Amino acid sequence: MSRFKKRPAATSAAAEKPENRRPSSADRSAYFARREAAKVLRTVLQGDAKRRAVGSIKSLVYSPSVRNKRGTFALVCETLKYLSIIKEVLGSANVLNSKWKRQGELIYIVTYDILFGQAASLVGDAEKFLLLRKDALQSALAQLLVRKGMKDIKDLTACKKFPGGLISIVDISKPRYVRVNTLKLDSKLALQELGKQNKVHEDDMVPDLLVLPPGVDLHNHPLVLNGSVFMQGKASSMAAAALQPEPGWEVLDACAAPGNKTVHLAALTHGKGKILACELHKERVQRLKETINLAGAANVEVLNEDFLNLNPKHTAYSKVRAILLDPSCSGSGTSAVRLDHLLPSHGAGNDDAGINRLRKLQAFQKKALAHALSFPSVERLVYSTCSVHQIENEDVIKSVLPLALSLGFQLATPFPLWARRGLPVVEGSEHLLRTDPAEDKEGFFIALFIRNSTMAENRPERRPSSSSTTNAEALCSEKSSISSVKKKQRNKYKLHLYCPSAKLSRMWLHPRYLARKRATRI
Repeated sequence: MSRFKKRPAATSAAAEKPENRRPSSADRSAYFARREAAKVLRTVLQGDAKRRAVGSIKSLVYSPSVRNKRGTFALVCETLKYLSIIKEVLGSANVLNSKWKRQGELIYIVTYDILFGQAASLVGDAEKFLLLRKDALQSALAQLLVRKGMKDIKDLTACKKFPGGLISIVDISKPRYVRVNTLKLDSKLALQELGKQNKVHEDDMVPDLLVLPPGVDLHNHPLVLNGSVFMQGKASSMAAAALQPEPGWEVLDACAAPGNKTVHLAALTHGKGKILACELHKERVQRLKETINLAGAANVEVLNEDFLNLNPKHTAYSKVRAILLDPSCSGSGTSAVRLDHLLPSHGAGNDDAGINRLRKLQAFQKKALAHALSFPSVERLVYSTCSVHQIENEDVIKSVLPLALSLGFQLATPFPLWARRGLPVVEGSEHLLRTDPAEDKEGFFIALFIRNSTMAENRPERRPSSSSTTNAEALCSEKSSISSVKKKQRNKYKLHLYCPSAKLSRMWLHPRYLARKRATRI
């Protein structure tokens, strides 16, 4: 009889110490997902604190180094959603020692799992440490609800504000856009391959851009993993296409990381010529190099430099004929797509701080655009932002336009059939391009400058480019293989130039002109 009395006791002991059992594959998967999520969360929070993100939450999670992408993405997003609550609970419970405070991001992830997630499969030192203090954490959470006068956790998360009045939740009806990397794969072959499992068609404006149904998950698709296609939004893809660099050109991407537009430029030039990819911050340079290697863009040279410090008169940049300037901006047009509403900075609710940040961004954007215009051999220049704010878009163009005119540049119209144009606060606003967060699911702004002499002397002699370099007069038409009807229609899409009055074109108010004029008098 004694034998039968010992068995229940052993069973009970095993139940009380589940950590002694051998971890299952699900336990191990969850363990590594929490560690990967902690690394991503650390990068996200550090970038948000400095207002200098290495990449969006999605791009960080879906980098090649992250194995369990689905689990990691869910953990990062959910932890960010509850982060302010988690911090308050940990502060009230006062359970962390110095060792675990240094691993704050992992503690946030594990605390989320204990209080709101899947506490059943918690294995690991951090998990064991917090599980022993689970009662203290739950008690602190209950006290927080009482202090806030709320009955449920959902009431706490529902109180989070989204400043700016922009879309705070990603619209599930947004199509999945995929840009074919023509350095590795032909668009027709990509269309056939992706069409085996999904409905897919070519975009009617942007060359080599494919459109798939909303919600299609391609992150583990072989074509994505080997760099044959890039998951890139339509508005983002329009910037490099608007610049329309030609094969053999030397092109400068002024603010290059994370590199999607850089490798797009490489594809548009057929891998010929040179793409100079300039990026100041070392952590973003690493991400840029990873993107370039994935794309197989052998004609890209990375410069770990401040674009504003590049000397336009230096011989190293004497052959630069096109510049893509996509400077740091508020990201207000893609905040929903990037999930920026989950970040701590978007819950601050400090309007004055937001305005001051916009002004600082605008100051940099003006300097960068003026600097880009000063490169002597540049024929084409695109200024783009993923912002919806006038202060970062039309106001920047209005401020720098006199300088552009004095240097022989004019505004041109990219994608002439695109309906949404610039706000009517600057002359030539009809040439500026905007996309709308509600209508187009992304808010972008594009301005195209073309040097006058270049247009007059060189454009008539150029031959039409291939499908991946559709010329500027027909950026919204089909590729060279379209029907004869559409070829005739393409001739209608002339490149529109902003031609100001004679008074505006005389730049006697510009400092450089004024200095020359005084010197002549003397």
